[in-house]
Amino acid sequence: MRLATWNVNSIRTRVERVTDWLARGDVDVLAMQETKCTDAQFPALAFEALGYEIAHVGLSQWNGVAIASRIGLDDVQIGFDGQPEFGKDGIDPTVEARAIGATCGGVRVWSLYVPNGRSLTDPHLAYKLEWLAALRDTASGWLAADPSAPIALVGDWNIAPEDDDVWDMAAFDGKTHVSAPERAAFTAMADAGFTDVVRPYTPGPGVYTYWDYTQLAFQKRRGMRIDFILGSPGLASRVSAAEIVKDERRPKKGATAPSDHAPVLVELS
Repeated sequence: MRLATWNVNSIRTRVERVTDWLARGDVDVLAMQETKCTDAQFPALAFEALGYEIAHVGLSQWNGVAIASRIGLDDVQIGFDGQPEFGKDGIDPTVEARAIGATCGGVRVWSLYVPNGRSLTDPHLAYKLEWLAALRDTASGWLAADPSAPIALVGDWNIAPEDDDVWDMAAFDGKTHVSAPERAAFTAMADAGFTDVVRPYTPGPGVYTYWDYTQLAFQKRRGMRIDFILGSPGLASRVSAAEIVKDERRPKKGATAPSDHAPVLVELS
């Protein structure tokens, strides 16, 4: 089984790049984040033409998560139990389109788009930490109920958990993604039993999954590692290979501009 995650940064803009890679990469399951569309706007036909089923939740031009699978798509759940709401500036709180789960080929896959945090003084950071704590508590419950369950928590975590996961720590002084509370929230997932199954195959430093569009960040290797596949013990024991498909971040002549993220892929025995 080949399982991947990719923040596609607008699926309608990049559907051809995504489906082309699915075919070339022989990917069985792809979790997507930042689809930036409603369910009705999602280009499902392009995936179905390749033999994939689609589960998607999107409420507007922001956020949005999906799972595409050619090996089954069962027990779809939109949002995890206890997922916090968010609202400010007079907007009623709502559960954002940031989590969707499904069972694919016997593996429980969750596509996750963790809140950004924005800044250390923004209410969105408190929301981010609350969101991660709720995910940790719920995921711990899944493992308590079935310690052998193969569970993959995958997606854009918007956290660089180690100093080597950013191109220059000085550039992130006083900013989100590297703060102590965010890193502690990420570490808490490991304490709950979920392991980063990609890092052993892609050691750093200088190994990233995201590069900003501005100031030639990709060409200058100024990136961040913020996209992860965290596996339960029952999943981690099956990982036989992993990679960050950096080539999909490169601009290609005649093709739509790439996402600012690269796909992250694991192979399960």
